[in-house]
Amino acid sequence: MVICEIKKSVSSVQSEQIRDSDNKCRNPKLNFGIDMKEGWEIKKLGEVCKLTNGYAFQSKEYTDDGYFVIRIGNVQDGYIELNNPRYIKLSEEKQKKFILSEGDILVSLTGNVGRVGEIKEEHLPAVLNQRVAKISLNSKSLQKAYLFYFLTSEYFITELIKAGRGAAQQNISTTDIENLIIPLPPLPEQQRIVSILDEAFAAIAKAKANAEQNLKNAKELFESYLQEVFDPSTRSGQGKKGDGWEVRTLGELCVFTQGIQRDVKLQSETKGENQVRFLRIVDYTQGNEPPRYIDFPGEKYILNTDDVALVRYGASTGFVCRGLEGALANNLFRVIPKSTGKLTNDFLFIFLRSPLFQNAIKATMNGAAMPAISFSLIEGIPFPLPPLKEQQTIVRQLDALRAETQKLEAIYQKKIDNLEELKKSILQKAFSGELSGGEPV
Repeated sequence: MVICEIKKSVSSVQSEQIRDSDNKCRNPKLNFGIDMKEGWEIKKLGEVCKLTNGYAFQSKEYTDDGYFVIRIGNVQDGYIELNNPRYIKLSEEKQKKFILSEGDILVSLTGNVGRVGEIKEEHLPAVLNQRVAKISLNSKSLQKAYLFYFLTSEYFITELIKAGRGAAQQNISTTDIENLIIPLPPLPEQQRIVSILDEAFAAIAKAKANAEQNLKNAKELFESYLQEVFDPSTRSGQGKKGDGWEVRTLGELCVFTQGIQRDVKLQSETKGENQVRFLRIVDYTQGNEPPRYIDFPGEKYILNTDDVALVRYGASTGFVCRGLEGALANNLFRVIPKSTGKLTNDFLFIFLRSPLFQNAIKATMNGAAMPAISFSLIEGIPFPLPPLKEQQTIVRQLDALRAETQKLEAIYQKKIDNLEELKKSILQKAFSGELSGGEPV
């Protein structure tokens, strides 16, 4: 039966044991938490596998077609990423030995070390680039599918990271991989384990896909209602005669103020006398950046908690910022309602996040090398404006909907996280000899 849940916890780590002379016993380095089952062996990967480093293909030699160059970024967690491909023509005979075949297993050696992928027919023709290694079998006692599952286990990745070197980014060698150990049951047992894992992981993948779709639906529920608010075809849409809505422009309703430039030398990590928080893009988009402070620059540049700001340029152009108090950096600008009493900050915040506004600015920036928006670019964007009372009603409805969708998002994200933990648990049991199969669905 498909393994959808494994209830039995992994046993606690046993006392250190020594290896029997026939190599069929315990190894303190394995650290899977239990003794090896009878008939299982402990081998170094280098004893049952051959590792091959990639070739240092030059980026200046890349072409529009030819061999797909498998680089570090293409090797992800269990698969080969096809996005942003690079190609090359093989100009030297020595480069041909780096041609890959269907079924080849690859592992990353730099950065996020230990990511593993398998070459499929759709990737071919392909060649192996530097800092990616190919792992081939050189022993009849090891099944390829069993090896692949082992290489995706938490044990393998953890031990590989321990072997890594380099402060800025991890680096490992093929020797580091060859020195790692693998629990090796008899071939029939390997085949049984692979069969169970195939079935269990297929079920987990299906459950994860469902959870991810539900998560996507939950997020889109709020965005759908937000779009409906400003849709002219809906009951409360823009310009609907008789309901009090009017169409103005953003420039007619709001005042724009650009942030201030402050060199990093003028910023401090602790708040001093007469200083305020310096609000940067990362303070909104990252959320966990340590705050920085600058001398009070004047009220003109201060953003209050309820005020709204926009990112002016870069990858986050158009991102709507709110909830912090301080002085805005110059790559953001403040957008506040004019003192006419026709527009609230809350409704302005909703409008700036709506597809109506976001699609408008994306259309104006389409094809730009550096995405950017200016006052003149957005001041003419139409703004469907309801009466104040209706603005307040819409804000309350959206706040309530946002709270509910956030609950749903948390539930589905937790399900996804639990499924990932289940995969790790199943793999741990598989290579500890505890995977029996036949657990209830």
